[in-house]
Amino acid sequence: MTPILLIPARLAATRLPGKPLADIGGLPMIVRVVRQAEASGVGPVAVAAGDPEIVAAVEAAGGRAVLTDPDLPSGSDRILAALRMLDPKGHHDVVINLQGDIPFIAPEAIRACAGLLSARPEADISTVMVAESDPGDRVNPDMPKVVAAMAPDGRSARALYFTRSVLYGEGPVWIHHGIYGFRRQALERFTAAPPSPLERRERLEQLRALELGMTIWSAVLDEAPISVDNPADLERARAYARRMGDPA
Repeated sequence: MTPILLIPARLAATRLPGKPLADIGGLPMIVRVVRQAEASGVGPVAVAAGDPEIVAAVEAAGGRAVLTDPDLPSGSDRILAALRMLDPKGHHDVVINLQGDIPFIAPEAIRACAGLLSARPEADISTVMVAESDPGDRVNPDMPKVVAAMAPDGRSARALYFTRSVLYGEGPVWIHHGIYGFRRQALERFTAAPPSPLERRERLEQLRALELGMTIWSAVLDEAPISVDNPADLERARAYARRMGDPA
């Protein structure tokens, strides 16, 4: 495998406009994500930016970014556009789609996502999940859940379904986190297809892949990454940086 890590980012976030450039301990959030991606050692890293301001911020910090069409409908479309610009000859056969709003994502989590595609040749896509941290997680529609068939090692599972609905019964509820590893052909097939009925119903684009008959495997993480979706999340991320004494 020859992976490349691509981070889609745009300024027009509904709940937190300008989110990629939000300051966290002296660094724009998008730069923090780039640095964590680079620390994983999985492959080269670039930002698929929807705005020139993001490109400027990443390049000022020594990172790599390309400007993509701001009107692309999703992060998956954005990373495919960036991939075609950065790698027109198809050298990279795996693409890690790393969201631009997880500023402290552990490098180990990125390696786990990429490693699944190596360990599971039948997988078209890989992702990550974490056991619920409190009972409120299973009734929170903002926390998508993975219905999964666990492998004997307990560290990975084949995804059967993703949902925002409440799940009942014994055992952990697995919370999905949006890091994706795509085989290149799977990414091209996925983005070429229109949104599927279940995708539209649940507002979860990974269901398109399942409806297309693709296989998704998920790695188990021990700790959920901090995700910044709204102003309260941003304050939590800033507080985390202060507690860690994190240098900019």
